[in-house]
Amino acid sequence: MTHDQAPRHPEVAGLLLAAGGGRRLGGRPKALLRHDGTLLVERAARALWEAGCARVHVVLGAGAEEVRAQAELSGCVLVDNPDWAEGMGSSLRAGLRSLAGTDARGTLVSLVDQPGIGPEAHARVLAAFAGETSLVSAAYDGKRGHPVLLGAAHWPGVAATADGDRGARDYLRQHSAEIRLVECGDVAEPYDIDTGADLGRLRPGGAH
Repeated sequence: MTHDQAPRHPEVAGLLLAAGGGRRLGGRPKALLRHDGTLLVERAARALWEAGCARVHVVLGAGAEEVRAQAELSGCVLVDNPDWAEGMGSSLRAGLRSLAGTDARGTLVSLVDQPGIGPEAHARVLAAFAGETSLVSAAYDGKRGHPVLLGAAHWPGVAATADGDRGARDYLRQHSAEIRLVECGDVAEPYDIDTGADLGRLRPGGAH
């Protein structure tokens, strides 16, 4: 994986949540689904690198051994979440723990099952980082979505409220007045790959 498409932002790490087991997809780990011939986990990690994150941490859970064996994630820090079945909140907590002790002052959080959100949207949100108190979210027609940038001052509060599949949702709701929204609807589509019907959005091969 090449990481030279954008200047690095030295204070912001990418955090990719890629542990989901795809329960509504027949138990197929989402990280190992393919779009345009590329694994979703590779595609999502590349979007964070190309946006300019200084480092990228990838939280793995379901199918972690297969992801390590099959995915090209050189340069990424791979974080195992043994509690992945508890939901996205556990993966977010694991990811934030992995950033403790690094020089990151913020993290750009992305989800593996949103292949319609590429480097352009990630770069827009990253560009709004202003320090450890930053709280920034992509917006689509004014509605909050991913990626989300969390300044380090917010990490303890996010970790304390991240439960089940809610991720940072409760914390962001509590701090909605502080969130800077960055419109990305012109460069990205925020659909999820959650069910069998959603698989139709994935193109099996082609250039990438």
